[in-house]
Amino acid sequence: MKLKNSYFYTLRENVKDEDSISGNLLARSGMIKKNSAGVYMYLPLGYKVLQNIQNIVREEMDATGAQEVLMPALIPEEIYVNSGRRAGFGNGMFSLKDRNLKPYVLGPTHEELFAMAGSMGIHSYKDLPFNLYQFQTKFRDEARPRFGLIRVREFIMKDAYSFDTDLAGLDVSYQKMFDAYKKSFDRMEIDYKVVRADTGVMGGLLSEEFQAVTDIGEDVLVLCDSCNYSSNLEISPCPDNYEDSTEEMLEKELVFTPNAKTIEEVSEFLGKKPTDFVKTLIYQVDDQVVACMVRGNRDVNQTKLQKAFGATEVALADFDTVKRVTNANVGFAGPIGLTIPVIMDYEIAHMRNFIVGANQTDYHYTNVNMSDFTPTKVMDLREIQENDICPVCGGKIYFKKGIEIGNTFKLGTKYSEAMDLYYTDTNNKLQPVVMGSYGLGPGRVMAALVEQKHDDNGIIWPVSVAPYKVAVVIINNKFEDQVKLANELYDTFKAQGIDVILDDRDERAGVKFKDMDLIGVPVRITVGKLASEGKVEYKLRTAQEAETLDAQDAVAKALELIKK
Repeated sequence: MKLKNSYFYTLRENVKDEDSISGNLLARSGMIKKNSAGVYMYLPLGYKVLQNIQNIVREEMDATGAQEVLMPALIPEEIYVNSGRRAGFGNGMFSLKDRNLKPYVLGPTHEELFAMAGSMGIHSYKDLPFNLYQFQTKFRDEARPRFGLIRVREFIMKDAYSFDTDLAGLDVSYQKMFDAYKKSFDRMEIDYKVVRADTGVMGGLLSEEFQAVTDIGEDVLVLCDSCNYSSNLEISPCPDNYEDSTEEMLEKELVFTPNAKTIEEVSEFLGKKPTDFVKTLIYQVDDQVVACMVRGNRDVNQTKLQKAFGATEVALADFDTVKRVTNANVGFAGPIGLTIPVIMDYEIAHMRNFIVGANQTDYHYTNVNMSDFTPTKVMDLREIQENDICPVCGGKIYFKKGIEIGNTFKLGTKYSEAMDLYYTDTNNKLQPVVMGSYGLGPGRVMAALVEQKHDDNGIIWPVSVAPYKVAVVIINNKFEDQVKLANELYDTFKAQGIDVILDDRDERAGVKFKDMDLIGVPVRITVGKLASEGKVEYKLRTAQEAETLDAQDAVAKALELIKK
């Protein structure tokens, strides 16, 4: 691309309405432009990056034998109703009606449609296995779009679906997709972790996430300092390996604690530590109200609670509900005398003489023990914390933040049964097809790479995804020898199939250098006053200084870097 007659712009100042490094740099470099909250244009440079990411993924998918398709984004709502997922998506789906008042949605995901497509080609076990995939725009009405391309309402997803006769076949298909994702991300040079995750609204037997490690990440990755254990915070287990307290059990006592509702306030009032307390939190679990007990320095893991009840929605109960079930103001709930289910974390069973709310405003019980109440269920209820014991090897747990850039699901027969997707086995009996689902977000990958790879001057793209691999910069267009040599270098790279920029604009050299750094071109070759001698300056985006080389040596060095 020759810049002088091309669509190209950059911004010198930070973009006011971008709340992430990646969103700001991508907007400043003229790669994306916000259209509305959570909706972006991909401009020429940004679209090339997106295409490069998609092409890497496409190559790895095709190498597994998967076949590419394209599904519609406009989908009859009844399809999601029939699969049982319409209610689960709730307001997250964009809904509309056609001129005949038939309800439609803009697809947030496409399991149902792929199951329908699968049914067209599946009759017997001889038709399996196979894998279909697409790059398609998804629509999700995010309540809080933010962080540029990371949390958006409209985005392109690469989603794939495998179809097998049994779980053993699914294991094979799953591993192929898993390996294809790893190869894709390795080629993009992104720093990522693979963690176990909650299956969520997708359902199924197993979910794993590919998480790009970055401080802006919305997910908390649970990692071990001694083994390869990795998990998403929401499902990481806390084994029941606590030591029993050896304190002598005392008689419980009702204590007046005026205006002390929080753990900190009651701790200060009673002169105790937060670890001496047990919090009782009232939750609304679908249509049921339950009490959840965890130690004072712990937090309830709502995903574990949701799984325990097989619930669709879990949230802290409102003030009126808390008052109704505890007969007290918020902040004084406790397990003694409650008539609702009481769910208790394992850890509490090993404690003695702890403090709980008394279900009376301004009162707490001290010296409470397990003999003073009967929990409905004792389970792993709390969130794991840093420095906890690893559930696998006993090492120490630490946290990192991550951006989910890919996920893989073993769906099993959930969607095939819902969508009537069956095959006849060797005994001529109908069996449900076993499915897998595999998603990857090219836009999120793009943002995650910028979050990981940038400096004060702009983006630092890996060669594999950079919009242009080489920038040939002319210092002064008034000198014919510079223009001639620069165009020769440009033509040489083009002949080699290399994406190359020729910065032939009538701008100062400093402006050109800043722009090439901002947009993250890996190699810059500057044609200046030594052009008459056939020499140029060669500089990598990551290097501090340029080196002077013969022009052809600079070409050879660039090609070696790009094609390795």
